[in-house]
Amino acid sequence: MSVSDFSVDIAGTMSKFKDLATSATKGASSLQIGVILPDTTSSTRWVDFDAPYIKQAFTAAGFSSSQFRIDNAQGSDTTELSDATADINLGAKVLIMCPLDGPTGVAIAKLASQKGVTLISYDRATFEGSKTYYVSFDNEKVGELIGTGFNQCLADWKVASPKVYVLNGGQDTDPNAISFATGYNKVVFGQAAKTVAAGAKGTAGGATLVAENFAPGWDNTKGGTIFQQAYTATPSINATIEANDGLANAVITDLKTAGVKANTVPTTGQDATAQGMAWVLQGYQCGSVYKAVYKEAQDAVALSIILLAGQTPPAALLNGTTVDPANSSITEPASLITPVWVNKTNMESTVVKDGFDTASAICAIAGASACSAAGIK
Repeated sequence: MSVSDFSVDIAGTMSKFKDLATSATKGASSLQIGVILPDTTSSTRWVDFDAPYIKQAFTAAGFSSSQFRIDNAQGSDTTELSDATADINLGAKVLIMCPLDGPTGVAIAKLASQKGVTLISYDRATFEGSKTYYVSFDNEKVGELIGTGFNQCLADWKVASPKVYVLNGGQDTDPNAISFATGYNKVVFGQAAKTVAAGAKGTAGGATLVAENFAPGWDNTKGGTIFQQAYTATPSINATIEANDGLANAVITDLKTAGVKANTVPTTGQDATAQGMAWVLQGYQCGSVYKAVYKEAQDAVALSIILLAGQTPPAALLNGTTVDPANSSITEPASLITPVWVNKTNMESTVVKDGFDTASAICAIAGASACSAAGIK
């Protein structure tokens, strides 16, 4: 089993784990693996994709409904810790947990370690505990794709003397946000760092960084306000980098209110949301990083079953390490999936083909003519 084996055929892939799952659970009817997702607001993915895909993966692997449980912390660190405690008290031997923030992840990892429970930090890393693993996408690569897509957009949209504003994600709560920023700063400004000083020169198109900021806790509303204030103060801003589609949407809303036309001020994103795809088709967003959640969900479930069974994960599955951005001497084993940049040219063959975003959902927002022009059907 390798990270490249996961496909849209969840049942076909995960059914291969039935024998191992049976051996691992030894016929127990009690909870074996607990799953805790962070919220319902930072991204639509947690409810619309992660939860159902994870449920499908466990079911296809032969788990009964009593052997796994999926909770959502609803944006509360207290609830997330309570859910983890409840799962452990119910007998869970493995936890799959996406931390709301660093301190919450550390608290859960310490609890799991004390109780001898293996922890899989899902999508966001947690650098604590002796039995902690990480399942996600290659997050610095995500940032690099954003940076490359942005540089290409500067050329395609013929942006003259780009004055760049960067709206990072929740660097106060999410270590992944630092990896994203490191990736696009490396590509766009030649600096592999989470922050870059105003005045930095870009690697393409004669770009100059005006300023950067971040949306606390990935809050899109706050991100929109932050950008609006920056744009009001510096109306010469004519190119932007955003860390996800939610932030791009907030910026685009501000730009459209200001009368900015399509294909003039680039924005970027990740998560390949239907709204993001619509903005790409309409010429307000350069592209978005597609992270096929069905692969990540299967990856986490597959790893959890292997660990529950006391087996050693194959190297092609546990294919990397992740490094604590606060202390480079701290690393942990990781299973990292390759992300994909999506724009008009490959939207149909990626997110639409996979069923991640349906053509009807995208076209209901973008309009039939924009979809037809890009071959979305």
